[in-house]
Parts: sequence; C-alpha cells; structure tokens
Amino acid sequence: MAYELYYWPTIQGRGEFVRLILEDAGADYVDVIRDAEAEGGGIEALRAFIEESGHFAPPILVDGETTVSQTPLIMDYLGAKHGITPEDEDARRDALRLSMLLADFLIEAHDVHHPLAKEFYYEDQRDEALRRAPNFRDLRIPKFYSYLENTITANDGHLADGGLSHADFALFQTVEGMRYAFPKASARLESDYPGIVTLHAEIMARPYIKAYTASGRRIPFNERGIFRHYPELDG
Repeated sequence: MAYELYYWPTIQGRGEFVRLILEDAGADYVDVIRDAEAEGGGIEALRAFIEESGHFAPPILVDGETTVSQTPLIMDYLGAKHGITPEDEDARRDALRLSMLLADFLIEAHDVHHPLAKEFYYEDQRDEALRRAPNFRDLRIPKFYSYLENTITANDGHLADGGLSHADFALFQTVEGMRYAFPKASARLESDYPGIVTLHAEIMARPYIKAYTASGRRIPFNERGIFRHYPELDG
C-alpha cells in the first residue's frame, strides 16, 4: 500500500523534508493534496482531512492504519522503516533531537520575513523584517551552523553517531532553502563550514535525490513557503 502524504500543494515547506526521505527510499507514495480537486486533492480536502484526523497541522503521513504528524517524528518513523534511523536507542534519540533542532532553525528563518505574524503580508511588516534580518544573518545562522559543523566533525561526517540518518536529509533541505532565501549570506558563510557543505553534497549525489531535485515533480521554492527570497533581507 502506498504512503499518503498530506501537505499544502503549492510549497515545499516542511513537507519537503518528508518527501526527501520518501524519494531517497524509492517509496511508493501519493502526495494527496496535489491531486486535482475531482480526485480528492486541493486545499479544502486538506482542511477536511486535518479536522477528521485530529492532528494539528500538516505534514501528516498515513501508512495503512498508522498516522504520524510533526516533521521530525515522520522522518524518524520513515527512517526506521527504510534504514536511516539508527537502531541504537541513544543514537536514535540524538538523530531525532538534531532533526528537531533544524525544525527550530526553520522557525527563525521564517520569522525573518514574518517577524510580527504569519497572517500579515510581508509588505505589512517589511520594516520589522529589515530590522530583524541582520541579527539572523550575522548571529543566528553562525550559531546554528557552528554547532552543526562541530557535530558533523565529531561524528565523522554525519550529524548522528553511526553514519547516515534522517537528520542529514533535514540539514540538506535547510541548506537548500538558505541558498535560495539568503544566497549572498550563504555564499559568504559556507566557506567557514566545510562539513556542512560536504554533507549537503553527499545527499545531493544520492541517485534518487539527484533525480528528484532535477525533476519537474519537485515544487520550486517560492515566496509562499518557509524560505523566501527578498533581496533586501539578504544584506
């Protein structure tokens, strides 16, 4: 039975972290809400499913009788089934912790362009975004990246002890998003974090990931998702 993924149909967002795991595993899955409305897709179908399922927000993964939400938990679940969640319990918790840390980073990246409220348009909070952006570029990115770089160094090239894990895919997508949203800051900073750059390249070189990122199936980054490119915020 194919996995069913429920997520917003026009953005990468947090759903892309799940898609990367599914794609790398070569798993059979349906991105349900991207189907036409007549086939059960569309925003209203997503809202109805959220209400019916009792889960707070997408992404939501359905695997037969099992339903999982919250991106790091979905990645941990899929990783256990497809060989990229560590079997050792301590290492498994650590991989989950690191995916959760990267989920925290997403909030900070999003709140650069929406520092007041996500319900307001960017143009309604542009002055506040311009004030917040230098702190994110100059302090918060280096703080997160330095920690991740040191962790990669300590674990012989991967985030979690014992080799490749779902946390590495979370890092890959984070770097992808940062290169889109903050290309100038990324170009300036990445030379200080060779472990991050090398790990990103390792994930990109995986055959199914390489094929997926080059395909028309991947939703392009845009100014509706978590990572948005506003040149004035890039510094």
